[in-house]
Amino acid sequence: MDFFEHQDVARRRTARLIFYFILAVVAIVVAIYFVALIALTFVGGDSRSGAPNPFAQTPWHPDLFLAVAAATIGVILLGSLYKTSQLASGGESVALMMGGRLIDQGTRDPAERRLLNVVAEMALASGTPVPPVYVMENEPCINAFAAGHEPGDAVIGVSHGCLDYLDRDELQGVMAHEFSHILNGDMRLNLRLIGVLHGILVLAILGWYVMHSLRFSGRSSRDSKGGGGAMVVILIVALGLLVVGSIGLFFGKLIKSGVSRQHEYLADASAVQFTRLPDGIAGALKKIGGRPETSKIEDGHAEEISHMFFGSAFGSRKVQLFATHPPLAERIRRIDPSFDGTFPKRVKPVKVRPEAPKLKPKEKPPSPFEAIGGAAAPLDPGGVLGRIGLPGMEQLLYAAVILESMPQPIAAAAGEPYGARAVIYAVLLDRDADVRSEQLAALKARAEALSYRETQRLAPLIDNLPDEARLPLVDMTLPALKQQSPDQYATFRENVDALIEADEKLDLLEYTVRTMLLRQLDVPFGRAKPIAVRYRRLDPLLPSLVAVLSTLAYAGQEGEADVRRAFDGGMAEIGRTGSLLVKSDCSLRNLDAALDALAEAAPKLKRNILSACIACVAADGKVTPREGQLVHAVAAVLGVPIPPIGATKPA
Repeated sequence: MDFFEHQDVARRRTARLIFYFILAVVAIVVAIYFVALIALTFVGGDSRSGAPNPFAQTPWHPDLFLAVAAATIGVILLGSLYKTSQLASGGESVALMMGGRLIDQGTRDPAERRLLNVVAEMALASGTPVPPVYVMENEPCINAFAAGHEPGDAVIGVSHGCLDYLDRDELQGVMAHEFSHILNGDMRLNLRLIGVLHGILVLAILGWYVMHSLRFSGRSSRDSKGGGGAMVVILIVALGLLVVGSIGLFFGKLIKSGVSRQHEYLADASAVQFTRLPDGIAGALKKIGGRPETSKIEDGHAEEISHMFFGSAFGSRKVQLFATHPPLAERIRRIDPSFDGTFPKRVKPVKVRPEAPKLKPKEKPPSPFEAIGGAAAPLDPGGVLGRIGLPGMEQLLYAAVILESMPQPIAAAAGEPYGARAVIYAVLLDRDADVRSEQLAALKARAEALSYRETQRLAPLIDNLPDEARLPLVDMTLPALKQQSPDQYATFRENVDALIEADEKLDLLEYTVRTMLLRQLDVPFGRAKPIAVRYRRLDPLLPSLVAVLSTLAYAGQEGEADVRRAFDGGMAEIGRTGSLLVKSDCSLRNLDAALDALAEAAPKLKRNILSACIACVAADGKVTPREGQLVHAVAAVLGVPIPPIGATKPA
């Protein structure tokens, strides 16, 4: 399966989860109904009048069933909605729930610096925004998780044991495993699973609470007149809630373990494909088996997110009915068939030395800037599509070179909020001196003094960056930009628009940067809602796709015949024909409206859309930096993590 099929499968699994949830609710309602019926059988009659107990006469009472169903469904839904709302902010809420500490992007700790470098390389190589990274300080085990609704709100969490005991290759293998969960859509399902299971668990919690309360109210109830019967009813209901809640939890755990195990095998295989270092992830798994605490998480919330961890949150190496992860030995054998099942007897801490944000491959590839900088570079459309969601070593090395080539002052500024804002402002500054002067004047009047001064300091350095480094630099700022307050983000957003509108025109780089920022930041700051699937057929989207392909054709070709050939190549990719728009209708603002419609397509349709766009820019077999920027803008709006085009080879 490719990226788009994984996304589609993830959505179907979510629908299946809802189906299982409904079945569980129906079963619980029926079970509680019989609990209530048994309880009322003891007190339903009037002993003074001698009237028969109606609940002892027949097992079916519609009014009682409706009352039980309404109360039970209400409690379950409220419990699920409560937990779901807690997780609405995405991965950050999970990291904080687990006691995670956000790692400062400017940290000087060598182990933390190494981790941030590895995560940044993975993100840039896979085409996802660089996620914030949290460390669970009180967890000496070796474990990690990725959490979020989509790549834009994902976070990475690691136990402190990962920093202490894993070398760089092993850490890279674990992070590649977690990025597989990000790219395959597993995170969305995992978060929804937490909410669903919590709703069912609420019943058991209520039963435990009632039982606990009886310890303090039992004596007074027995002393009160008629209190004995009420106590019996309450006791039966409490026990019933505990049993029913436990039954719900039983099936919930079965669902969770069934969903999680296969995901782990897939993520392990993807990590090997990504890094091409099987010893990395295999070494991490072996070290888990060699540590006394293995991968066991001590935090009390571990049960809730046990299906999200790299290793079993309960630390057992044995096969268990409810195990969310396959046995360690089996996972290792699938990666390293020579493994004999013997784990290391002692795992020593790793000494981490300060490192530059780079890899050390045996043969360092040419700089990506030299490969596509300022000119056209060969492009294989199949290689681009084949690498979406499945990046490889070429993309990883490309990302490493980008990070290595980034001047230290720029990299440092991109890691903290004031500096990150200044980086974006500097990227948007025009090359024309007069326009730049107007932009700086507008910025001085609107922005914080510190950000303005940082913009002036960083502008000369960013001017010297190749164009191909600018979009990765924007991705690097996202973790810091997400740390802004809502008021700061509102001001930042206004400043970005002011810089873009200073020359009264919207150029391609400005459009792409603004598109990337709004796509990743508007939802977490409450300025937009997550995009929902609206279209499952291509026909309603054809006018929008024609507008996008026309814009791409004009952007990459000069002659009329070449423009027409590029447009027709894109349409032929989806088996359709269309009329090329006139150039005046291909403004970036019209492109924005067209992309907004295409963003509501189903995952498989997005594959066709992006395939048509890549075929359009590849009509002459090459991609220009201008075309590459437009493809990245299209992918950003569609929510597709496209890897660096210059690093892509045939899959």
